[in-house]
This record gives sequence, C-alpha cells and structure tokens, in this order.
Amino acid sequence: MQVRSRAALVGLLVALLVVAASVAVPQLAGWDVVTRRDDVDELPPLHGFWRPSVAPMSVVAVLLAGAAWRWAPALAQRLSWRGLLLASYAAGLAWLLVLALVDGTDGISRALGNPFEYLGTARDTDDVGLMLRTFIDRIPYTAEDNWVTHVAGHPPGALLFFVGLVRIGLGGDLAAGLVVTAIAATTALAVMSTVRTLGSEAVARTAAPFLVFTPAAVFMAVSADALFAAVAAWGLCALAVATRARGRRWIGWAGLAGLLLGACVFLSYGLPLLGLLALAVLVLGRSWRPLPVAVLAALAVVAAFAVAGFAWWEAYPVLVDRYWDGVAAERPQAYWVWGNLGALLISAGPLLGAGIAHAGSRRRRTDRTVLLLAGAALAAVVVADLSRMSKSEVERIWLPFIPWLTLTTAALPTPWRRWGLALQLATALVVQHLLYTSW
Repeated sequence: MQVRSRAALVGLLVALLVVAASVAVPQLAGWDVVTRRDDVDELPPLHGFWRPSVAPMSVVAVLLAGAAWRWAPALAQRLSWRGLLLASYAAGLAWLLVLALVDGTDGISRALGNPFEYLGTARDTDDVGLMLRTFIDRIPYTAEDNWVTHVAGHPPGALLFFVGLVRIGLGGDLAAGLVVTAIAATTALAVMSTVRTLGSEAVARTAAPFLVFTPAAVFMAVSADALFAAVAAWGLCALAVATRARGRRWIGWAGLAGLLLGACVFLSYGLPLLGLLALAVLVLGRSWRPLPVAVLAALAVVAAFAVAGFAWWEAYPVLVDRYWDGVAAERPQAYWVWGNLGALLISAGPLLGAGIAHAGSRRRRTDRTVLLLAGAALAAVVVADLSRMSKSEVERIWLPFIPWLTLTTAALPTPWRRWGLALQLATALVVQHLLYTSW
C-alpha cells in the first residue's frame, strides 16, 4: 500500500504543480499566451476569465456534490447493472445541469448561441447540398464569405447536426444546449458499458462515480465537443460488443461501430486519433474479426461525404492554413505544449495525475483494460499536443479522451478513491464558481 500510495502522491503533486504553473507562470513572467477579446484578459490555460460568482443554484450544486461523495461509491457497487446505468444517467445529467445553471439558463445557452459557434450558420443553411459542395472553399480567411471560427475549424458533420436540430424545431440556443447536454450525459454510460463488455465490470463500477461526477462537466454541458465525446464513446462500445457478440450479430455491431466512428471523423479533425482506442478495444476483446466490417462502414461514411462534395483529405490542408492564419500563430508553443496539460488536468481533475502515476508504477497489478484504454487515450493526447494543432481550448477539445483517462482512478487504493472523489467534486465547484469559461 505504501509503494502504491507514494506513486499516487507523486502523481498528484506533479499534477497540481503543472496546473499551478500553467496559471501562474504567464502572469508572473508577463507572457502573452492568449488572444484577448473585448479588453478582457483570459486566464490561461483555460479559455475564460476570472469572475467569482455565487447563485441560489450553488447551494444545490454543493448539496449534490456532498451526496455524491457520501453515497455514489457504495451505490455503484450495490445497484444492479441496469440500475447503475439509469442512476448514472440521472445523476450525470443533474450534475451537468446544476453546474451550468449556476449561471442561470445563460449557462446552457451562451456557448452555442455565440456567433462563432454553429447555430447561427445552421439557421442560415437552406441548401445542405450546396453547403457541402462549397464547404472547403469557405474555410480560408481570404474567402469572401468564410465560415465562422467553429464551423471552419471542424468538418461539416458538426454543422449538419445543428442543421438537423434547426429543422426539427430545436434550433434555439437553450433548446440546442439542452439536447447537447442530454446526449453528453450518456458518455459515462458508454464508457462503463465498454469496460464491462470487455470483462472488467468491477472496474466499471469503481470508476462510475468519477465518470459521472467529473470536473469536465463544467465544459460538457455547454460544448459541442461533449457531443463528439458521446458519439465516440458509443462507437467504441459498439466495437467492444462486436468482439463478444455470438452468431452473426457481430456484423451488425461492427457496422454500427464503423458508422459511429466514421461519423466522428466528420465531427472533428482530431478524432481520427480514436483509432488508437479502437485498436485497444480489439486487443482487449481478443478479436480482430470486427475490424474489416467496421472499416468498410467507416469508409462508407467517408464516401458519402465525398460524393456529396466534401473530401476530408482535401479540406484538412486548407484548415491547417486557416489555423495558422488565425490565433494559433499568436499562441506560443513553448507555453502551450505543457500549458495544454494544465488545462487537461483542470478539466479531467488533478486526481488524474495520481491515477496515471499509480497505474504506471503498478502495471502488473493494474487491470489490463484500464492500462490499454487509458494508455491509448494518453497516447492520443500526446500526439495531439505535439502536433501543434491543439494550442489552448483543450479543456473542451480533448473531452472525447478524458473519460478513458479517468478509468485510471479505478486503480487507485481505496482511501485515495474516497478522498480523491472529494477533490474531483471540489475542482468542479471551484472552476464553476470562480471562472467564467467560454464553454
């Protein structure tokens, strides 16, 4: 126990040091590492600024956090699996909503209602076919009618989702925010189900409170990237089921996995990195049989977009040029290569440092599912970080990888999990009440 606790302690201290340095160093050294808007100084490493606030909903948030700390770990072990999934969804949705509503309904509507986001463009999109055919032409800043920041920075699948919401009458800022939040709350269920399907139900149950009451909830309720995280998690879950399905049912599950993971490629340019997690799932499932079917289904998504007029491989180089024509050129890599990690540790919670350090130091005794899934997610984050295409805003951009990293908390010794959950809950409350985040 001493050895394991020492590794966890070192990991936690390093995580806290990285967070503190990522906040303090730019301030103390006078580094200009962010883009300033409206004469408001952002507070790196997060995309937001200092604004302490308390509201009536704050009381509810604290009470919910207290209840989660007191009862969630025990209930996660005692409930039936179906009961655990239902309780996890209800509790996770409540956690997302309560934190966001500390800022009133604006806490849910403000991000998607931002003119740089998708909804405004979605409301103006009357011809989807024309939009897809001209999408690449409108990415560059030099284009006469160039896309707004988030539309230009993502493949058209993200915009198409919001066009769909507009078409069915859910295109209002608040309505769309609630839809995104409701979908985002399913992410924990998908991760838990994946882990259980791969033979580690005990890990899924132990990790459940950390997945449900994650500090990332501060960013999930108001970010389209949380939607991407949910689609990715369910795609990986379907792939896991395909490795274990009997008869010919595996074909359907593999096809569904390919469709969902293929769709992810058209939600965010960084999500091809999910391939690392998909390989981890196949290794853990001890079956490569679903791979050809999943690949064919994913290629069908790629082909459908290409036929409609959008070729991913043609768009990405254009996006890179726009990226470097914008604020990316003003964000120094010397800071963000490690400042990103500070943002990640705030979003995922500093206990992540303890979990990773413990799992790394006790590889032979750590559940193989945790090692491979969290290891694949960590590798994806490292690649994204070193690519220089992720500079700032990773508290939301890396949401698809955070739940898989969070699995490392299940490997911590029991006392660490008990007080670690309190630390995670406190992190969410502090970030929500002290900072005005842009997501």
